[in-house]
Amino acid sequence: MDTRAARPFSFSFNTSDYRILLMDQDQGRLYLGSREYLVALDMHNVNKEPLIIHWPASAKRKGECQMTGKGRQGECANFVRLIEPWNRTHLYTCGTGAYQPICTFINRGWRAEDYLFRLVPGYVDSGKGKCSYDPKQENIAVLIDGNLYAGVHIDFMSTDAALFRTMGGRTAIRTEQYDSRWLNEPVFVQIQQIPDSAERNDDKLYFFFREKSLDSSGGASPSVLARVGRVCLNDEGGQKSLVNRWTTFLKARLICSVIGEDGVETRFDELRDVFIQPTQDERNPMVYALFTTAGSVFKGSAVCVYSMADIRNVFNGPFAHKHGHNYQWTEYTGKIPYPRPGTCPGGTFTPGIRSSKNFSDEAVNFIRAHPLMIHPVYPIHRRPLVVRTGVDYRFTALVVDQVDAVDGRYEVLFLGTDRGTVQKVIVLPKDPTNMEELTLEEVEVFRVSPVKTMKISSKRQQLYVSSDAGLTQVSLHRCGVYGRACSDCCLARDPYCAWDGESCSAFTPSTKRRSRRQDVKHGDPLRQCRGFNAKVEKRLRETVQFGVEGSSTFLECQPRSPQASVKWLFQREGKRKVVRWSSYILGNVKGISLNQSDAGLYHCLATENNFKHTVARVALRILDRDIVLALTAQDEDEEPKTLQAGPQQQSSLHRQKKRFLKDHIFHVCRFGKWYLM
Repeated sequence: MDTRAARPFSFSFNTSDYRILLMDQDQGRLYLGSREYLVALDMHNVNKEPLIIHWPASAKRKGECQMTGKGRQGECANFVRLIEPWNRTHLYTCGTGAYQPICTFINRGWRAEDYLFRLVPGYVDSGKGKCSYDPKQENIAVLIDGNLYAGVHIDFMSTDAALFRTMGGRTAIRTEQYDSRWLNEPVFVQIQQIPDSAERNDDKLYFFFREKSLDSSGGASPSVLARVGRVCLNDEGGQKSLVNRWTTFLKARLICSVIGEDGVETRFDELRDVFIQPTQDERNPMVYALFTTAGSVFKGSAVCVYSMADIRNVFNGPFAHKHGHNYQWTEYTGKIPYPRPGTCPGGTFTPGIRSSKNFSDEAVNFIRAHPLMIHPVYPIHRRPLVVRTGVDYRFTALVVDQVDAVDGRYEVLFLGTDRGTVQKVIVLPKDPTNMEELTLEEVEVFRVSPVKTMKISSKRQQLYVSSDAGLTQVSLHRCGVYGRACSDCCLARDPYCAWDGESCSAFTPSTKRRSRRQDVKHGDPLRQCRGFNAKVEKRLRETVQFGVEGSSTFLECQPRSPQASVKWLFQREGKRKVVRWSSYILGNVKGISLNQSDAGLYHCLATENNFKHTVARVALRILDRDIVLALTAQDEDEEPKTLQAGPQQQSSLHRQKKRFLKDHIFHVCRFGKWYLM
């Protein structure tokens, strides 16, 4: 894995739990929250001197927190969990406050050049309903017109979870308390305003979460369910029932599953991340959702993409109802009250109703008992876009970029993992009914530490990645890793890159140079690189590798493209033949036991899309085992028993061989075998 383009930033102060909470494209600032610190970084170069605010919980509060039995794992501190823009000059921020959430304002100035970043002195606000008490509990929040909407646990014991609206001078409003039909031990993932029509009164807030299933005791039902929920922004609660409660709250299940060749369905129920990709129509963004399997034994991850049209169709469909002697979920077939539950007051279908307080008692009572839709939301094409099963890692974070290439527009997915890497993936149409998923590259951004949050800036062509270990900045286009050959650049099928006649370099659609070569859809170098491929073969250097007779060595060949298949050819006296490896194989590294007959020239041949080219040439030379063992003995004065010569000749030969081995070969002896390093 290539880490050269990763630009890690490590902080000089003692903190942890870094989360990218806000990306300000206008000021070019990246705002991070961590344990007791707020950090403002330059988006162009995160290694530039940051602006830092130390915001700890008070010593008194930390002591009170520890008295309650918390703090064994360092939770009695102020973990920053919210940074939202308030106006042009100020941000609003909240933290856990050592199990007593607190909020305040940050003055960040008019421009980034002001280098202003400080807390507003003397102002502290309660964070209840805005930020969770427990730093292990995830919360989501968004500021809209001075109102803060948050999915949050609002009590010390984390037993009361709610979708809350506070601030803005309006009455606080929330989901029904302690009603598992509404929320059942939810974990909040994402929240965003999405308009439903040209009528602003129809604007809704969509939020994504996972929750414990009410039917998980049955065995066949999943223990966790992925959900999409929504409320109307202008909901004021009910007049008699659902007072200060949402009267428009609805939720539906998100399905993401794949059926294997054996007919068994693998369900991905643990919703982990959601990325909402804007389109030209603000009412119809694409919803990319990242899931993992719920079990601890079988590891699997998937990305499913949903259309807002499908989500709205489910919310406009039938409601779920528990009925019958088994108390099973069935479709509600009774009378639906007017206005239809879930519609907004003063909207397209209710122009005469000014407020949710004017909803009929029948409508309010119905939604209180029926917040769930019976039909789930299925992904586009009813299958995942990306699937990983049978691997030793899970995806943890997701962002998506739209990239214009010569042959069309493509979605490139960046997927963070729990082993500290980021995979760059593209999904291409293979035929009218099937898609082809390609991993363009995988970059190790942190050693072992799982990726926590990611933000992407198409404007700056940068990806920002956080974990407990810190923050890393990675360029979206890393064309140099594909090599200088036209064929390698074409086979990479990376829409960010094209061959410019000399090397693989960043592609911009406005470039008019005729020598640009790019073929994302097909990756066909035979067509794109005609006349250039032979030059690469001639330019390929031959490397010399030494091995010791009777021991083992590795022949390594790393094709530029992860999709390439590799085979080795052995050349002697001008003839080549395919090598049939009898010993173990580790990726594209071939381990072989050496004999004198193995000496010769090896060619690594990579094949992809019917295009074959030599990736490496290795001249393998075999050294006599007895001589090597004798000459690598620790005592240089010890007479090599295998050398039949006089003392002076032996000493001279010994020194020459020692010098030869020192200059040309480096060995490490492990488990009785020689490995060339």
